[in-house]
Amino acid sequence: MPTARERARRALAYRHLRRVPVLWFVVTRFLLALIALTASGLAYGPASGPNSGDDWLLSQTHPASVATERTGSNEVELSNSLIRRVWRLKPDCATVAFDNLVTGASIIRGVKPEAMLTIDGNELAVGGLAGQPEYAYLKPAWLDTLKADASALHCTGFERVPVKPRITWKRVRYAANEQWPPKGAGLVFHYAGSGLQVDVHYEIYDGLPAIAKWIVVRNASAQTVRLNKFISEILAVVEESSAVDAATPPPSMLHTTSDYAFHGMDDRTANRTTFWVPDTQYQTQVNYERLSPLQLESRPPIGPDVNISPGGSFESFRTYELAFDSSDRERRGLALRRLYRTLAPWASENPILMHVRQSDPESVKRAIDQCAEAGFEMVILSFGSGFDAEREDPAYLNQLRELVEYGRRKGIELGGYSLLASRKISPEDDVINPKTNQTGGAIFGESPCLGSRWAADYFRKLKQLFETTGLAVLEHDGSYPGDLCASTKHPGHEGLADSQWRQWETIRDFYGWSRARGIYLNVPDWYFLDGSSKTAMGYRETNWSLPRERQFLLARQNIYDGTWDKSPSMGWMFVPLTEYQGGGGAATLEPLKDHLDAYEQHLAQNFGSGVQACYRGPRLFDSEQTAAVVKRWVAFYKAHRAILDSDVIHLRRPDGRDWDGLLHVNPGLKEKGLAFVFNPLDQPIQRKLKLPLYYTGLSRTAVVREKDGAARPVALARDYTAEVEVAIPAHGWTWLVVE
Repeated sequence: MPTARERARRALAYRHLRRVPVLWFVVTRFLLALIALTASGLAYGPASGPNSGDDWLLSQTHPASVATERTGSNEVELSNSLIRRVWRLKPDCATVAFDNLVTGASIIRGVKPEAMLTIDGNELAVGGLAGQPEYAYLKPAWLDTLKADASALHCTGFERVPVKPRITWKRVRYAANEQWPPKGAGLVFHYAGSGLQVDVHYEIYDGLPAIAKWIVVRNASAQTVRLNKFISEILAVVEESSAVDAATPPPSMLHTTSDYAFHGMDDRTANRTTFWVPDTQYQTQVNYERLSPLQLESRPPIGPDVNISPGGSFESFRTYELAFDSSDRERRGLALRRLYRTLAPWASENPILMHVRQSDPESVKRAIDQCAEAGFEMVILSFGSGFDAEREDPAYLNQLRELVEYGRRKGIELGGYSLLASRKISPEDDVINPKTNQTGGAIFGESPCLGSRWAADYFRKLKQLFETTGLAVLEHDGSYPGDLCASTKHPGHEGLADSQWRQWETIRDFYGWSRARGIYLNVPDWYFLDGSSKTAMGYRETNWSLPRERQFLLARQNIYDGTWDKSPSMGWMFVPLTEYQGGGGAATLEPLKDHLDAYEQHLAQNFGSGVQACYRGPRLFDSEQTAAVVKRWVAFYKAHRAILDSDVIHLRRPDGRDWDGLLHVNPGLKEKGLAFVFNPLDQPIQRKLKLPLYYTGLSRTAVVREKDGAARPVALARDYTAEVEVAIPAHGWTWLVVE
C-alpha cells in the first residue's frame, strides 16, 4: 500500500500532467499568431534569418535571392535570408523596412524619399511617404496612416528584373572567382511627373548581405532639362550611440560605397559619395543641437550638372550597402572582401608578373624567356623602360605586335606602363584651378583634364595601341583622381560643375572597354568596380631605397595592414631587383646571385602571402642557383594557389620583436588553411601558435602538416583554435597546411 506521502506526490504529478495540454495549446496559439503576424507584413523581425549554426561566411550554398510581392499587404520585398528591404507601394512607394536578418536588427528608423533630384534649380522628391510622427523608430502600425507627398514624382509600378552585368568581362586568365554576373534578384520601381520618368533600380546578391541601388532619369518632355544634382539614396539609419553635448559618430554597422570612387588605394579613402548628415526630422534625438549624423545620403560631391535632351536619359553611379553583423575587425574585413570578390571578380585574377626595365626587343625577349622558364605569367614594360603607349609609328607598333606574338608562344602576356595624371601637357589641356583660373594646384600638381582635346586623343591612341598590337596588360599610373576643372573651353565638359562627372565617365568607360577585351589593369587607385584588377597593397616608394634588411619587415607590415580591406590578389608589392629611387648597392638585389638570401626573403613573403610583386629589373635570375630559388617559390605558389588566393586571417602583425604571420582560409577547399609565419629575430625560436580555424569551416579536428612533412590530427578547442608548436629559423619562415 502506498504511503500518504506517496499518494500526495502522485496526485501532484497527475495535476501537472493535466496542465500539459493547456500549456501546449497556449504555446501553439502564440506561435501561430507570430507566424500570421510575420506573413501579414506587420512584423519585420529576424524570422527569415539563417539558423544560428549557418554562418554565411562559411556556407558553400546560399538561399536564392527573391523579390516577393506580399499578398494583401500592399508591399514588395527583396531578400536573400541575410538582408531584407521592404517597400510600401501605396499611396506612394517608399522603403518601410530595411533589416539585417543575421542580427535581427533594423537598419532604418524612418521613411524617406527614394531619391531627390534638382532639375533646373528645383528640388523634386522621388516617391516617399509623409506623416511619420516619430523618427527615433518606425512602428508598422503607423504605415497605413502615412500620406503621399503631393509635390513628389509618384510611383506608377514596379517589375522584377534579373541581375545583369554592368561590365563585360572577357575571361582570358585564371581567376579565383569566375561567377559573373553575380547570382541574385532585382527590382525596378517606375516614377513619373513633371515631364520626367525615373527608374529606381535595386539588386540583391546570393550569399551577401548587400544591396545595390541606382537611378535612371528620362526626359519625357519636349524641352531639354538640366539635372543639377541628385541624391540616389536617403536612409534614416538607426542610431548606435548618443551624446548630449557632441554629435555621435555615424552608424558603423552599415557600410556604403560606390563605383564613383577615386584618389585612394583603399575603400574608405576613395569613397566620394557617402555623406552622413543630420536628420532634421529626428527631433527627439539626445544630441542637444540635433546634429548627430544619422541620415545617409549617396550623391556626388559636385554636379553632375548635365543636360538631358528630350527623349534622353541619365544613369547614376551605383551605390552598394553592406550590412555588417559584427564589430569584430576581422569579420568586417571578410565581409568587405567578399563584397569586392562578388562585384569585381576580375580582381581575383592574380598573375605572376615582372617589370622589365628595357623595352628593346632583345631585352624584352630575354625577360619573356626567363619568365617562361621560371613559371611567371606576365611581363610589363616598366616606367623608364622606353615603352611609349602614345607612339603611333607603324614600325613601332609592328615591333610590339611581334613581341606580343613571341610572348604568346611562350605562354607570357605582354603589356606596358602609361602615365595619365600628374604631368603637364599644355595650358590649353591642363586642369584649370577654380581658385586661380589658371593651371596648377590640381590634386597631383599639374594634370591634364580628361575633358580636353589632348585627353580624347590620348584615349584614342591607347585603344589603337591595344587593338593593333594585342598587348594584354596596362599599368595605368596616376589615374583620374577627381580633379575639378573650371575651363569652359574643353570639349568634354561645359564648366566647373559638370567637370568631375564627365571626367569620371571618361575613365570609367575606358576601363570598361579594357575589361571587355581581357586587358589586365594595374591602377594605383580604387577603380575595381569600374574594371581595374589591382592597386598598390600600400607602400611608400622611397622605402625600397632603404637597406635590404629593412625592406623585409616593412613589406610584411604593408601586406598585413593592406589585407584588412583587400584580398591578396587586389594589391601589388614591389621588389627592387635594381636600384629604385636611390639607395645604391645596399638597397638592391643585383647581382642576384650575390644577394640570394635577400632575394629569397622577398619571394617567400610575397608568394607566402598570396601577393604578387612587381619584380623590376632586367632579369629574374643570373645563375642556375638563382633560377632554382625563383622556380621553387613559383612552384610553391602554384601548388597552393587556390588557398593562397583565398581570404586571410591576421595572426600577428610584424613588429621585429617576435614571430608574425597570416593564415589563409577557405572552407570550400581540400586545403582549408595555410599559415605562413616568419621569424625576424637573429636567433631561432620555438613557439606554440594558437591558430584560429573557425573560418576554415573545421569544428572538431584539423589535420596539420608543416611544409611537406607528415600530417597529424590536432583537436580544436571550443573557440575553434588549434595549438601547433613550430620552430622558425633565424630570419626565416615556415608554413603549416591545414586540411
